[in-house]
Amino acid sequence: MKLVTAIIKPFKLDDARDALAEIGIQGLTATEVKGFGRQKGHTELYRGAEYIVDFLPKVKIEIAVNDDMVDQVIDAITSSTNTGKIGDGKIFISTLEQAVRIRTGESGSDAL
Repeated sequence: MKLVTAIIKPFKLDDARDALAEIGIQGLTATEVKGFGRQKGHTELYRGAEYIVDFLPKVKIEIAVNDDMVDQVIDAITSSTNTGKIGDGKIFISTLEQAVRIRTGESGSDAL
């Protein structure tokens, strides 16, 4: 099992969810986060005063999947969230040692 974590632009969340649903992903967790990478934030003007926004709003998606689904999930996220501009985000893959469904007690791949 793998945990796929993607950091994307907020307005691309619905596109990512739809693309993941098309390949059979039934659940995901989305969290509003802030951060920066190569973008390094930007400068904004508010009431005549200029200030630097270091942390940009992003959405973190987390999806637990079986090993055989990882490439499909990466393709779905990449194709649905790519704008071709800096700040599109990143995808991280981690090994998931165990998963347990609280309601039934199922564990491993059965819990996904």
